[in-house]
Amino acid sequence: MWRTSIKRRRASRLALAFALLGGCDAAAERYAGPFPAPDRPVARIVSSRWSTEEARDRVNEAMTVMDRARIQPGMTIADIGAGEGYYTVRLAQRVGPRGRVLAQDIFPEVRDKLAERVTRERLQSVSVKLGTPADPKLPDNSFDRVLMVHMYHEITQPYEFLWRMHPALKRDGLVVVVDADRPTQNHGTPPALLQCEFAAAGYERVWTEDMPSAGGYIAAFRAVRPRPDPAAIKGCRLN
Repeated sequence: MWRTSIKRRRASRLALAFALLGGCDAAAERYAGPFPAPDRPVARIVSSRWSTEEARDRVNEAMTVMDRARIQPGMTIADIGAGEGYYTVRLAQRVGPRGRVLAQDIFPEVRDKLAERVTRERLQSVSVKLGTPADPKLPDNSFDRVLMVHMYHEITQPYEFLWRMHPALKRDGLVVVVDADRPTQNHGTPPALLQCEFAAAGYERVWTEDMPSAGGYIAAFRAVRPRPDPAAIKGCRLN
């Protein structure tokens, strides 16, 4: 059931992405705006590695990610692409009553289902927000960690997305990305490409570590440099 709903959510997300861009092969030609179009496709393949939340917990996925990201009680966390709330629930338990979790997704129906779960499980520290494919719509200077798990390769406009997310981090805040080391069309992001796209939007890589229990690697970035002018951003090339 969990895998089916995730597939439907991601299929809807991809459908919206292609509606917006007219298909990944034409992204560079069809994207209009001051930000460069990404020189990479959007993920077309849905991973089925974890079929249930119980299976993900059996490999200690969320706990390992939160430990590596050094998420502590009292922190304020953004869960981007939260879906049905696998990380949202566990983040709320980790940060405790003094912390806050903002769970974000780009589809109203997904956001609404997650809001129902938050209410049902009485997660007082969690709020749910609707973003857009190019803007997570996060409040400025608010987050100790921004978590992006197995969703970065689905972002249709990474430079604009990262640029708009930049002010949301606190002074020592980190963006933590979990992904697989494979081409974006195969539901992953090569680490070198990830680092290049983050750097283009004004971030600096802090560390990268292998993470087989979550399907690939985990990387952390800090917004240490001012945001560049959008028209001055140079896109990363795959080759």
